[in-house]
Amino acid sequence: MSELDLTLDLERQPRRFEVINGAGGRRNWSVDDKARIIAETLEPNAVVSEVARRYGLRPQQVFAWRREARKQAASVQQDSPAFVPAVVAPEPLARRPPKQRKLQATRDAGMIELEIDGIAMRVGRGADTRTVAA
Repeated sequence: MSELDLTLDLERQPRRFEVINGAGGRRNWSVDDKARIIAETLEPNAVVSEVARRYGLRPQQVFAWRREARKQAASVQQDSPAFVPAVVAPEPLARRPPKQRKLQATRDAGMIELEIDGIAMRVGRGADTRTVAA
């Protein structure tokens, strides 16, 4: 019996083998390519394993790229200040008589008014920066 002939020895027969197709080794993907592949996986009804297979990748690699992109996006959001949209709404004319409104407009010049969930906050002229930031 030959050592190369495995047909006779049932104990030593291979049970599983893997076929590797395509070029082996590391590939360098550009940032644009990674972004395009990640964007494909974020489309509605996209399956990550199908997108990965189309580009010759493993799904784990694509998931790692997505995780890395989320971390980078979160760090950018933490570095930049978050702002809420400012809404400039004119006051209705019928609310005050013309004389009182003119006097009030002069007094309110330079005042900041914020309204969040029905709670109004007014910061008047001359307030220090710590008060405004608070």
